[in-house]
Parts: sequence; structure tokens; C-alpha cells
Amino acid sequence: MKQEDFNKVISPISVAHFSQYKLVDLLLKKLDGVGFQTCFPDELGGSSTQDLLLENKILMGHECSSIQLTNDGILVGASFNNGGRVQERKLHCGLLLGADGARSKVRELAGISMKGERDLQKLVSVHFVSRDLGKYLSSERPGMLFFIFNPDAIGVLVAHDLEHGEFVLQVPFYPPQQMFEDFSAKVCEQIIVKLVGWEPADIQVLDIKPWAMHAEVAEKYVGCDNRVILVGDAAHRFPPAGGFGMNTGVQDAHNLAWKLCLLLNGIADPSIIQTYESERKPVAIFNTELSLENFKAAMSIPATLGLDPTIANSVHRVINSSLGSIIPRNVQKVVLEGLFSIGRTQVSDYILSENNPLGSLRLARLRSILDEGKSLQLQFPAEDLGFRYGKGALVAEDCAESTYQAEELKHSKRSSGEYIPSAKPFLYLRVNRVRDDSLQGVFSTLDLVSGDKIEFVIIIAPLKESYKLAQAMLMIADEFELSAKVCVMWPQGSRDVEAKGSISELAPWTNYVDVEEIPRATVNSSWWEMCQNLGH
Repeated sequence: MKQEDFNKVISPISVAHFSQYKLVDLLLKKLDGVGFQTCFPDELGGSSTQDLLLENKILMGHECSSIQLTNDGILVGASFNNGGRVQERKLHCGLLLGADGARSKVRELAGISMKGERDLQKLVSVHFVSRDLGKYLSSERPGMLFFIFNPDAIGVLVAHDLEHGEFVLQVPFYPPQQMFEDFSAKVCEQIIVKLVGWEPADIQVLDIKPWAMHAEVAEKYVGCDNRVILVGDAAHRFPPAGGFGMNTGVQDAHNLAWKLCLLLNGIADPSIIQTYESERKPVAIFNTELSLENFKAAMSIPATLGLDPTIANSVHRVINSSLGSIIPRNVQKVVLEGLFSIGRTQVSDYILSENNPLGSLRLARLRSILDEGKSLQLQFPAEDLGFRYGKGALVAEDCAESTYQAEELKHSKRSSGEYIPSAKPFLYLRVNRVRDDSLQGVFSTLDLVSGDKIEFVIIIAPLKESYKLAQAMLMIADEFELSAKVCVMWPQGSRDVEAKGSISELAPWTNYVDVEEIPRATVNSSWWEMCQNLGH
């Protein structure tokens, strides 16, 4: 990450690399603070406790095992291990949200299929710690992501915490010749040593898991008579190239949460749930294509070095088709690993050298890819923040526009990925620093939006026609018993003199706030200059 990534120009929160399991811990603590209780099977007993007793409980160690539509909702089976025996609890609910990951059981039981590219690569994920390795990389080669190619091994090392030496290693494997069971803790330690090139004294393998890389989106986000809703990785599976999985999943959850709140409070019609799919699915399709493109860009590096992954996959298919039925698996394994070993000699010092014409050419190509920014990218602010909903909960269909502010990036070079703040409706709220001495001093425009309740906010200029628009919104909010607030955005230096005008213009309502814009030196235009340029 570069220093400019932390300037907080497009968000009051800096970009960060954050492990999922740490995020889960934070979410559980947050839920605990708002009245939920985390429970494990042995704490609940072995009986099929009914849902009335499980309200506000988070059932750890449970998996959705069955779903059955009823007249007024869904009967969900949640299986758990009780002393070596698998048992099932029956829970009744009105809606079932499938947020159970890429191999979603909820999606499978709901009969919702995925569409896209499957099995791009099978990998083993190795979670391990080594302070020795962390200390070495911190001082010699600091970074977050390491693609390692040498004659002994190939892998991707993700540095989650260099200070504490916490890593996740991703290693490709090729079943059935190579099976997940072959990757014991000892074998994984040997692979780590081969990749690193020396032996850290304190390698401790914490977890080993297999996974398959896909680029797919669910054909439906809502199923089973609008009773089952897919969220996050259950709805879309991306290559891990750019952080799209977690970012898109968090956006899904945010989009769905406020709609569920309106539905459950009797404010919105059930049809609002369909807008979740119409708004979020196009974003997932776009991000699937982008993450796949970014993954292929990352693969241009090994291909340039003579380690083309498509060739490895082709070799694997040939062995499966021609040798699978006539040669024992252990012999196939020796053949496959022998061929891969020969392939890895492409990155030996002898071949990959400036003194070797072939090696010199490959190194020149490699430098060109890196210099032109055509390899893996890690940050996509334009795509993460630049989408807009062409139609949905708040946009009339006849006003539909492009889903992406960044759509043009498909047809131009991706390397810029620059997010351009905009005042167009239904885009990410532009971040500006504002001041209101009566509240909290200097804060961000994003802080005008409540994080604790569903509240609609309209930001207006201190103009007669804008006040009339705000009054109309407040009248509608009162009619539908919605929480709403008006923010009057004053140019720098004018609020103290003229803010009293809001009192008379918005009376009898008091749910408004006057704020003064604080221009940034790093931003070219003020809030209202930008809005006026767009005709808003």
C-alpha cells in the first residue's frame, strides 16, 4: 500500500488488508453488544430445542441441513454433532438468509444454480505462523502478497501480519493424482521451506483446507417463494484477485439490511426484496468479470517465466484422460510430479538468467508487464465505490442508467482505476469534511448517515427551491412514519451568518442540521461546484 492510499480522500476510513477470521470475531463481539448470545451445541443440549428458546442466539457448530416451505414461512433443519452423533434442530422462520459461504448449503437446498466458470484451479490453503519468517520479510522484503516460483515449489504467500508472523499459503494441487489428504502438516512445512529457500525454526501449521476457485454468480438471489435470500459468497464466487469477495458481500448485506428493516416494520411491501437482486446481481456479474480478468493478469507473470498455468492444466487433463483408467494412481502421481518438476526448471538460475538469451527475453517481458501495471492489481476504488443502481428500490425504471460509473474502464486501460467523486443520484456519497459546532466539530459527510437505524438523509443547498424539496421529503417521511433528516450544506465561511434561515424555512420540522463545508487542498472542487457542474 502506498502513502496516498491513507489520505482518506474518498473515505474517512483508510484502505486495509484484513483477515476474514478476525472480521468474524469483531462481528461476533458487535452482536454480543446488541443482545445476541453465542452458543455451542454442548451448551444447548442435545434436544431439538424450538426456535422460541433460540431467539437472539448465534448457534455455532450448526449447519443448515434441510428447508421446508410452510404456510407462514420456512421450517429449517440445523444439524449439529452431539457426542459423535449428528442430530437436527428444527427452527421456524419467516425468511432464511443464506450467508453460508461459497459452498452454500442453503443455496443447494433452495435449488438455486450458479452460472459462470467453474474449477479454474484447485488449491490447498495453509494457515501458519512463523515469527522468524515475519521478522525476515519485515526487514528485507516487506509486502503483503508474495508470488513465489522456484525449481522446488510454486505458491502464493499472503502475509496477514508480519509482526506476529501470520501467513496463509496457497498451493495448487491436481486431484486425483494429488489428493488433499497428501498435504499433512509435515508435508506443508516442507513446502514452506522449499518456497522460502531456508528453514525458519518456528513454523507452526494451524490449519489446512482445500478449496476450488470459481467465477460464478447465482442465477437467482431470491428463491422459494421469496423466503430464501442469498448473501455474500453464497450468491457469488470470485477468484481472490482484488478483494472483491468480501467487499461485494459487505455491500450485499448493507443493501439487504435496510430493506429487511422496512419490510419487518410494515413500511415497505414484500416486493422490496426483489430490488435486492435487481440492484446487487449486476454488480456481482461485473465484479466476477473483473476479478477473473485480474486473476488472468496475475497469471501472466508465471506464463512469462515459462510456467504457464494453462499448460499445467492441459497436462493434467491429458493424464486424466489417457492414463486414468490403465495406470495406478501412485504411478500417475509420479508422472505428474515429474513433469511439473521439469517445468519448474524454467525458473532455475541457469535458464532464467541475463546470460541466457531465452532467460534474458523472459526477464525483459517480465519488467515490461510490471512497469506497465499489467499484472495483478490489489485496489479497485472506482469499481468498489463507483457503481450505481440503474433501477431498484429508489430509482424509477424510466430513469435507468448504466450500473457503473466505471463502465468505461472495460474499454480503456484498467491500471488507473481512479475513483472520481460525483454528485449524481444513487452513487456513493461524496466524502467531504464538514463542521457543525453544535454536534461533533469536524466530521465526514458519511457520518451524517446513521449507523444505528434506518434514516433517510437529504443534503441540500441553502436555497429557496432546495428548502421546498426538503419540506416535501419530510412530509412524505411523516406520512410513512419514516425517520428522515435534512442536512443544509453551507459554503465555507457563510454558515455562522446565514444558518438562522433554516429555522424559518424548515419550520415546524426540527430534524435538520446546518453544516459548513471544509474544502480539502487535495480535492479540486468544492461540494457545490461539483453539483453545479453536473446540473444538480
